[in-house]
This record gives sequence, C-alpha cells and structure tokens, in this order.
Amino acid sequence: MLLRHFSLGVTPYERIAEACGVPVGTVRSRLNQGRSKLAAALAVTADAPHGDSAQRTRASHIEAGETLAAAERGHFGRLITERWSPDVLLLRGNEPVGDRELLVRGMDGDLEVGVRQRLVQAVAGRSVVIWEMELLNPADHPTTARPPWPGC
Repeated sequence: MLLRHFSLGVTPYERIAEACGVPVGTVRSRLNQGRSKLAAALAVTADAPHGDSAQRTRASHIEAGETLAAAERGHFGRLITERWSPDVLLLRGNEPVGDRELLVRGMDGDLEVGVRQRLVQAVAGRSVVIWEMELLNPADHPTTARPPWPGC
C-alpha cells in the first residue's frame, strides 16, 4: 500500500512486484486486500468524535486571522517570535527553503509593495498546521505578488 499510494508518484505494479520479489498478480491481490482492510478500518472510526481536530482547526483559523491582522499593523515579526517555534521552516515539498527570518522579510516586502493575503483554508492536526492563503495584488499592479522565497 505504501509503495503504491504514498511513494513519490504512483508506483507501477511491476516495480512493486520487483521490489517485493513477488509476481504482479500477488501485488494486485495484496493491494485489493489492503484497500478492503483500510476501508473497514476507516468505517469503524467514521462515527468516532473528531472534536479535537475540529477544535484545532477552528483555533488555527482564528490564529491565522490574528497573524494577518498583526502583519497589516507592522507587528508580524513580533507576533511570530512570541507564538511560533524558533525552528519553524518554510518547505517546498520536503526541501527546506527558508526560516522564520525569510518568512518575515517576505511578508514585510509583500506588504510594502501592496500585496495582501487572504486566508482560504486552515487545517490543523496535532503536529502540523496548514494555512492556504490567496495573494491579493494591488488593483493598480495586478502582477506584483511573488513568492517570498526564490524559485517557488
């Protein structure tokens, strides 16, 4: 299941068979059994309460709004220093592309040229928070927005 669904790209049955040292038919059969077991396991947990996840997501949505408001007031750097881990990293895929300082410089630079952000969605788990933002360019410069780090 991991090779087929969670590796980079979709791994062909033939490559899985080669890696596991089994025939392709066995790979197909095991994947079918694995999907059935996963569906059954998910069905058992479907009615379980997920209040902690929903609560984390609501709190993250509020925090994102507060963070954007602080940035608009020129307090972005101070807010993330107070609230965020000093080890926060900007990632592109699994590759680190910058740290907290780069994030502050990027936000400050965007605000300076009139680019604003709007929260589209917040998702939060126990150890990961994702804020999906829309970059809003100034009306008189529709192509101003650029990523806060090179190459993205």
